[in-house]
Amino acid sequence: MNTRRQFLITVSMGVVSNAACRREPSGAVEAPAVASPATPGAPPTFGTGPVSGPAVSSATFAEAEKLVQVTMSAADREMAAASWQRSMAPLLERRTGPRRIALAPELAPATRWNPVLAGGSASRVRDLFVRSATESIPVAASDADIAYAPVTEQSRWIERKALTSERLTTIYLERIEQYDSKLRSVITLTRDAALAQARQADREIAAGRYRGPLHGIPFGVKDLLDTAGVATTYGAEPFRDRVPSADSVVVQRLRAAGAVLVAKLSLGALALNDIWFGGQTMNPWLVEEGASGSSAGPGAATAAALVAFSIGSETGGSIVSPAMRCGVAGLRPTFGRVPRTGAMTLCWSLDKLGPMTRTVEDAMLVLQAIGGPHAGDVSSVASHLEFDAGRPAKGLRVGYFPAWMNESPATDVDRAALEAVKTVGMAPVEVSLPDWPYTSLQHVLFAEAAAAFEELTLGGRLGTLKAQVADAWPNLFREARFLSAVDFVQADRFRRQVAMEMARLFSTVDLLLVPSLRDEMLTLSNFTGHPSLTLRAGFVQVSEARSDWAPDPKHPLPKFSPPRRVPHGVTLLGRLFEEGTVARAGLALERAFGVAGERPPGF
Repeated sequence: MNTRRQFLITVSMGVVSNAACRREPSGAVEAPAVASPATPGAPPTFGTGPVSGPAVSSATFAEAEKLVQVTMSAADREMAAASWQRSMAPLLERRTGPRRIALAPELAPATRWNPVLAGGSASRVRDLFVRSATESIPVAASDADIAYAPVTEQSRWIERKALTSERLTTIYLERIEQYDSKLRSVITLTRDAALAQARQADREIAAGRYRGPLHGIPFGVKDLLDTAGVATTYGAEPFRDRVPSADSVVVQRLRAAGAVLVAKLSLGALALNDIWFGGQTMNPWLVEEGASGSSAGPGAATAAALVAFSIGSETGGSIVSPAMRCGVAGLRPTFGRVPRTGAMTLCWSLDKLGPMTRTVEDAMLVLQAIGGPHAGDVSSVASHLEFDAGRPAKGLRVGYFPAWMNESPATDVDRAALEAVKTVGMAPVEVSLPDWPYTSLQHVLFAEAAAAFEELTLGGRLGTLKAQVADAWPNLFREARFLSAVDFVQADRFRRQVAMEMARLFSTVDLLLVPSLRDEMLTLSNFTGHPSLTLRAGFVQVSEARSDWAPDPKHPLPKFSPPRRVPHGVTLLGRLFEEGTVARAGLALERAFGVAGERPPGF
């Protein structure tokens, strides 16, 4: 700024007035003139600064118009080309120099998404949390039965000293050793530290210092959550040797609750799909197909009982999709409820951390431990959590979209779930949304993600990532450099309009039942920040492996004859910060479905 200001205040007012682009008789455009006589009090004038950046031509703009779908005349292009180096190119100095400045990964944008619209706020009153009565359930007979037991039962066994944390941790470590080679769900195993934490938990409990329902419970976290002294790799080759010095806040809170970290779990590289530098994470119900992503490791490891529970993350479906495919309960909290301090950033206004468990109540036990604001995450907020496992769901109004229930990706399981809504005493209500271009919101996601990993793109390191297909991050990050900033702002404005429409919809119902992978709702609910719960509702038959990746004729997916039986999940969406209401409905449906306890064959 000093250089630019010094230049501007020494420019003659008369010269500045004549510095606008002039057209010569030949039709060519002359660049703004530069002169030095000083005129005291002359104001700064945009477009008269020093030349910087690359020279461009009218042909450059003619080609760029194809990317952003705008049309300029030949004269417009000539004027833009002549003035570009003084008007727009200086905006690139932040990354191209000479006064280049690096932006730390934890630095959030100045603007932030607040899902609570004007007139509302996240409640700050004291939480209400009532667990189910499982105190008298006896310890399961076999190690496998213990491993698959819900946290609600495991925690009661540990609390009354009928089961030690060391034994439970050892069971999971042995299962990881036995089964993970089929799944590739574990990136880093923390065996020695886990056993030490388990023994410490047992000593505390024996001394009467029981911390609560997660005390002594082994868990895993998606490997984008920092762990002090333990590699946090983001599943990506450039970060495979990255070792943070501090725990992420979610890990800190789980440790404070007495939980035992046994493994860092896989994610598709940089939180996309299910391929990481160690290979593809597979679905324990169908090991010929990927577990889906990007919370592939949490989904697969939880489904196969390699951990008691796990933490995943979602930006655009990364909890919902693997939860549905692997048959676990995936809870995506309201945006802002769980702080992301110490977690890899993909999108500042979209990323959410949440539990992946084998039952609905387990997810709420974990959510209670990890929620609450933190100064390191400017989007985190104080919020109220109200959950009573014994409160009936009867009378809740459940919105559904009739057309969605009768077309792909809905299945007979989704339609049966709608009937189950009536069976448990909830009231189905037909709802609708405008037919808007919801996928245009993805402009925000791609721009934020490309900004978060700018150094990989500009440093030429995207080529080190394993997946190099058109729908993988390397190509998308490169393409995002050419997105229009004006269109980004328009997408952001559209985002608020969508949020207002969702507020209208939730004024008529308490929650929504939707096919888990319905693209419109998966997209818009992530952008509005509403909470979702995906839970196993039944089983479907598949004759071909499913994939998050675009079809590749050179690598066809496995086909099955006869078809294979795999779990299928449905998704409930709730009002902002009303995870307790969603869980009430989820508990009632989970009991009605009666399929949560079935285990993947071979595990």
